[in-house]
Amino acid sequence: MSKEFQGIFPALVTPFKGGPLGAEVDDEALARNIGLLNAHALAGYLALGSTGECVSLTDDEAIRLAGIVCKEAAPGKKVIVGTGRESTVLTIDFTRRMAETGADAALVRPPSYFKGKMNREALKRHYLAVADAAPISVILYNIPQNTGIVIDPDLVVELSAHPNIVGLKESSGSLPYLVEIIRRLPADFSYLVGSPSILLPALLMGASGAILAVANAAPALCVEIERLYREGKIQDAVERQLDLVPLCKMVMETYGISGLKCAMRSAGFEGGLARMPLLPVDEKSAAEIDALMKVLR
Repeated sequence: MSKEFQGIFPALVTPFKGGPLGAEVDDEALARNIGLLNAHALAGYLALGSTGECVSLTDDEAIRLAGIVCKEAAPGKKVIVGTGRESTVLTIDFTRRMAETGADAALVRPPSYFKGKMNREALKRHYLAVADAAPISVILYNIPQNTGIVIDPDLVVELSAHPNIVGLKESSGSLPYLVEIIRRLPADFSYLVGSPSILLPALLMGASGAILAVANAAPALCVEIERLYREGKIQDAVERQLDLVPLCKMVMETYGISGLKCAMRSAGFEGGLARMPLLPVDEKSAAEIDALMKVLR
């Protein structure tokens, strides 16, 4: 059986406008970004992930945003939407509401507020309940740097047997994590990495693709690495992977979402503001990002 989700998916930013607080979601900027991204051979989009500042949005904003992404996405491009909430009931409810916008799948992070009680059994029951109730496919989301919780590799393998749990976004950047489970997953299960620095190594080891923040600013480069890998042009893919690493380090590791939005503006996209408490990059940092983006063109 073929995998439902493979290839490169940008983890979309949410452009904000309205002064330093980032008071409003900029619907027009979001639609313009998707229109530009549609021209690239991307597999689809993730809305309302960490890069989309999902925790800074109201439910009404999130639903409106998801509707825009589903409407503007080109035919054939799948839309994944983050639906994780801090209770199982709320996650199920939000996943159902997102299904009504036209989303193809829900990306579900583990609840983390009561992280001391989020043991293997609690996470297992949570994900199974969500998968049983969800009217769309469910993708697990392992992002311990934000949640403080690691979804145990053995639990991923166990959950992958559920017919509605179709994939994993693994954002820890750990290749040993991939190696531990990749041969134990069903053939139609999608393993998607979230760290651009390991994109090519992960593909070589069996990953299905990636959900990447940097694909907002450098979609052509991310797609090219995946294409060269599929064509067996590994050395060419290595060279392009090496080109991508400095962008990953400067934008995502050093400056974060505000740095990514700056890189997007340099590349001709609508970055917009980040919503406070995230702060914008200063002029010196913006100049460094602009210089790096010019090299990548």
